[in-house]
Amino acid sequence: MELQLHGRTALVTGAAGGIGRAVARALTAEGVRVALLDRSADGLAETAALCAGSVPLVADVTDETAVGLAVAEAATVLGALHTVVCCAGISGPVGSGIEQTSLAAWQDVFAVNVTGAFLVLRAALPALREAPAASVVLVASDSAFVASPGMAPYCASKAALVQFGRALSVDLADDDVRVTTVSPSIVDTPMSRGDLGDEAFAAPDFPVQSADEIAAHVVYLASPRARAVNGSGILSDFGYSARSGFPA
Repeated sequence: MELQLHGRTALVTGAAGGIGRAVARALTAEGVRVALLDRSADGLAETAALCAGSVPLVADVTDETAVGLAVAEAATVLGALHTVVCCAGISGPVGSGIEQTSLAAWQDVFAVNVTGAFLVLRAALPALREAPAASVVLVASDSAFVASPGMAPYCASKAALVQFGRALSVDLADDDVRVTTVSPSIVDTPMSRGDLGDEAFAAPDFPVQSADEIAAHVVYLASPRARAVNGSGILSDFGYSARSGFPA
């Protein structure tokens, strides 16, 4: 399918690795010129080497000033901003109940996963409004809909991100800016391996997706082909959330 993306531009956060890097590569392959935003300069350099014509921008998504400057530079260098993909995210405490979760740890998760997207998009909206058929894709998680033990901060933050996308789609309904989400189950990324351990991926007893598979969902939703998809998205979880846990 021709996705009508050639010649367009995009800003991808969390681009130094994992899903963000996969998204940047997939967009580049479709003829999109990408700006890459992440706090890791080394990781950005590696991604930039894989994405011809890309613009690496070192910034922490929780830093309001740095985000504003980076987004402004992206829009200036690219000449337009058709798409923003928010991939930056952290797991926070894993395997801990809220009694063992500090306020700082809770706030860190929301600062990156929710406030980071807010800061990036608030800064990007003027440029998005000027671009034809603009789009926003938020990378959430199936943890917005189902929960695993010991991951309350992450689950709550991803649920907030999904609802943020829905609310933003309503606010931007008259501005030709679509907002969608991709909510995957476990993806084989450095973050997931850090949480679960490499051994969990050696012979997993649960289905695992690749970052490239998630990137394919993102690229479609970012494209003008998905013009009717707004305020919703893709729950990519092998159908697990549709299954009843009732023992009968």
